[in-house]
Amino acid sequence: MDRSQKEKAIADFKSIFEEAEAIIVAHYEGINADSINELRSKTRNSNVTFRVTKNRLVKIALENSPYKNLSEFFSGPTAITYSKDIVAAAKVTTSFAKENEKLIVIGGALKDKVLDLDAIKHLASLPSLLELQAKIIGLLSAPARQIATVLSTPSKQVVTVVKSYEGAKKDAPKEEATPKEEASKEEATPKEEASKEEAAPKEEAAKE
Repeated sequence: MDRSQKEKAIADFKSIFEEAEAIIVAHYEGINADSINELRSKTRNSNVTFRVTKNRLVKIALENSPYKNLSEFFSGPTAITYSKDIVAAAKVTTSFAKENEKLIVIGGALKDKVLDLDAIKHLASLPSLLELQAKIIGLLSAPARQIATVLSTPSKQVVTVVKSYEGAKKDAPKEEATPKEEASKEEATPKEEASKEEAAPKEEAAKE
């Protein structure tokens, strides 16, 4: 690669780092040309780009870019997948890595935010921009009555739960008297009997 080719490659990488919303870095040691072509095909279908890198040139391009914190990942046989969709690059790369053990995801970033492997896996589990767009289009093309039903479902569920709860409260059996209440009733009974016994002689005296 002559000087002009190196300068062009650096300029290309700089353009990538300026425009990409997400970049995933992977090692591809031992992976054959057919597998790389398969990965390229999958990335294209997901609006993602796969590119084998020249580490020294990439590190130059990373200087003063939002992705400068990725510089440490570029050693050995390295490639990047990148996209303007922050989910798609992680999704397609991790999916392919599961199928081909020779592609190893080593890190990534969303601009200046470096992602470890757990963060990349979590990102890959989210719906991509294309998936979200498909859901929105599907919703918009559905009959108005169906959309209204979907939108009203949560509120209907809340009303149903509230009504059920109120009904359960009304139908609940009355609570039995507590031991204290029972004791107070038992204590009251002797007093009432005593007052009746005291009243009896007075009534007899009045008759006489």
